Amino acid sequence: MQRAKRAKTHLAAIATALRNLLTVAVCALPTLSSPPAAAQEIQYHRIGTGSTAGTYFPIGGIIASAISKPPGSRDCELGGSCGVPGLIAVAQSTAGSVANVMGIAEGTLESGLSQADISYWAYNGKGVFAETGPIEKLRAVANLFPEAVHVVVRRNAGIRSLGDLRGKRVSIDREGSGTRVDALLILEAFGLGPGDIAAEALAAGDAADRLRAGELDAFIMVVGTPANAVVGLAEDSLITLLPIAGPEAQALRERYPFFHQDRIEAGTYFNVPATETLSVGAQWLVSADLSEEMVYGMTRALWHDNTRRLLDNGHPKGKAIQRVSALNGLAVPLHPGARRYYSEAGMLSPGLDPDTTE
Repeated sequence: MQRAKRAKTHLAAIATALRNLLTVAVCALPTLSSPPAAAQEIQYHRIGTGSTAGTYFPIGGIIASAISKPPGSRDCELGGSCGVPGLIAVAQSTAGSVANVMGIAEGTLESGLSQADISYWAYNGKGVFAETGPIEKLRAVANLFPEAVHVVVRRNAGIRSLGDLRGKRVSIDREGSGTRVDALLILEAFGLGPGDIAAEALAAGDAADRLRAGELDAFIMVVGTPANAVVGLAEDSLITLLPIAGPEAQALRERYPFFHQDRIEAGTYFNVPATETLSVGAQWLVSADLSEEMVYGMTRALWHDNTRRLLDNGHPKGKAIQRVSALNGLAVPLHPGARRYYSEAGMLSPGLDPDTTE
């Protein structure tokens, strides 16, 4: 009898606790007059990057994180996301610059990273885009960082200059990559055509694996330093870098001014000395179809103090991404949303060339 009474009392206590818990839960729900944050419209944004072994992919991931602000996120002032409300951005691995500008043109990407030379040719319908014609819907958000040309060779392959690549197994990257376009220009400047080498079309990571296995003599990539595909090879003392300098490089710069003389400093890669090379700017492009308000918010998020911490700590090249150089060497017009941000920041002078911004 006593046992039954205790059980009844115990069940009553449980029922009371459940009623109290339900009351708390109901009180915590938002009222109908105040819709929940989850009702906010979600917008998805695809950022075309490059090979996962390169620099575009991790940098694109940082940018995607910076501009995203999913429904229900904490306010920026409270330590939450400082991105565009309702936006969910993702970094998408692609073949590289050419694929990215084509993706923007075809609507399969909302934005993408691209070498300055590819951006210029695509917008103006020149070079590799002479047959496809101008891609006029390209717009710029920012110049990001310099990309150095890496000519990576096996230490024991007897290759000491670009001329020594003749007859060697060399990867010049995949079709659709900016690296492939620049690699062909550089080889031509030094007297080599595609038929003078045993050309391979490999992504940087695959090229590094093939070189490590002794199945490749060299590969070329255009990437911000340090490049993941090169770091591991250097640490195992398997490679060195070829210089791109001299009268051939000077003539190339004069013909194609988007090339700049650059230097991969000693210590960038283990046991690899300082190497003279060329570089081009990496730029963040968007579709002209994106609204001014959207791109304004994206640009503001890119240069927010919270993003500064992400860039500085997220990738070695992130520190080179600075607002002070955001407008350097832009190859296509600014998107009106980006232009609005830079104008408010006092970065656009009244006499700025209208052909380089819009």
